[in-house]
Amino acid sequence: ITTEIQMNQINICIIALLTIVSTALPFTSAAQQVPDTSYHFQILKPQYARGKGPVISFDEHHNNVHTLKGTYYAFDKLLSNDGYTLRPVRNEITPAVLGNTKIYVTANAIYSPMDWDHPATSVFSDKELNAIHQWVEKGGSLFIITDHKALSGSVNALAKKFGFNLIDGFALRKDGKPEIFSRKSNNLKAGRITNAPGAKIDSIRIWGGTGFTAPRGAEIISSLSDDYNIYTPKKVSDVDRPILESTPRVSGSNYANGATLKYGKGKIVLFAEGAAFAAQLEGITSLKRGMNHPDAKQNAQFLLNIIHWLDGH
Repeated sequence: ITTEIQMNQINICIIALLTIVSTALPFTSAAQQVPDTSYHFQILKPQYARGKGPVISFDEHHNNVHTLKGTYYAFDKLLSNDGYTLRPVRNEITPAVLGNTKIYVTANAIYSPMDWDHPATSVFSDKELNAIHQWVEKGGSLFIITDHKALSGSVNALAKKFGFNLIDGFALRKDGKPEIFSRKSNNLKAGRITNAPGAKIDSIRIWGGTGFTAPRGAEIISSLSDDYNIYTPKKVSDVDRPILESTPRVSGSNYANGATLKYGKGKIVLFAEGAAFAAQLEGITSLKRGMNHPDAKQNAQFLLNIIHWLDGH
């Protein structure tokens, strides 16, 4: 008879296999990534009793790279431990689907998972875009998490509904150093997310992503600078290092990679890098990537601050 422990081990192996097959980055140098199921962030005072908090609907309908039982295992665990009720959504987005949802999260949705070089095309239908827009106007909270080329291009139509404009490209530091955003470096801004009472954020760690312009009224969380180039190649393989001088690019100056916005009666957070809210193990040496990385000690609290703001706290 298969025990519960054996079943959990089997499930973890299946998650790892599916992650390797379907969610590895499309670069020739990309390493395999699996969820770090051992990662734990202690919440001293959960926002709600377990399972009693509002519903967070998590998009799994749009070919999402990140899923709650996959590379966002730690995302699910963290917010569940904070009392929220996480619900994967595997159907078309309609007013009925959003009906009892407090926060709708979409993470690394992609139009064509088998063709990362596909021209930027919205993965959300016009019907879905209108449903989400109207829901936010009436008081819904939207958390858009995206990343580099192909991912950003797939959700830009959704971002544009609220005045944001994502570059379908790759934001990379010119010097290749670890991407730490901090108050000290002035690329992490003081504001409603980073100055949450009793939960001040001084630094976060990210891994690439892209940049965007924000509408008037948005509050920037984190910004790029001239330390970055944002590459806009025709093929994702064109950013394998060394990057050719002929690869199109713009300076990261004047572009953000994180922002909040109050819109109608609702709220929006856009963050243009997805690994920051995961906890993954990468490659045969199990390098840590995400909230479990030593440089990302405040990433988990950063995520909690975002969710608390979207929830109205």
